[in-house]
Amino acid sequence: MKTEETREARERIVKIIANNKKAYHDYTIESKLEAGIVLQGTEVKALRAGRCNLVDSYAGFKSKYDYELWIYNLHISEYDFGNRQNHPPKRDRKLLIKHREALKLKNAVMEKGNTLIPLSVYFSGHLVKVTIGLARAQKKHDKRETERKKEHDREIRVKI
Repeated sequence: MKTEETREARERIVKIIANNKKAYHDYTIESKLEAGIVLQGTEVKALRAGRCNLVDSYAGFKSKYDYELWIYNLHISEYDFGNRQNHPPKRDRKLLIKHREALKLKNAVMEKGNTLIPLSVYFSGHLVKVTIGLARAQKKHDKRETERKKEHDREIRVKI
């Protein structure tokens, strides 16, 4: 009984490794999805040290007939104490999602203007998870409008 309680508590602990703040500025996020990621041993150790960068990374399918989701350009720095079996920093990594979710994402991505962007990488208990966002690029006038709203909200907070 006690081991079940500690296991559940351990799985609920979330430690954020990296966030993609630029994605919220450049894209309109339509929906989010949590996915597992296939990693090597030294990659997990590097992530525990917080050595991850989401800039210019994206997710996609390798071919139009394939339903395996991959993440590209996710930079996980080499582990400092790794030996010759250390991982390459920018290799393609497979994401773990259900087949039904892959079908939905593939149909959404085939629409013009949609793309899959990693929003955050985090530990959920002892597992590494990635939050993927289905995104559409913002136009320049949309960015200006969101900047005006943020500035207006800041002014209201200062007055209060």
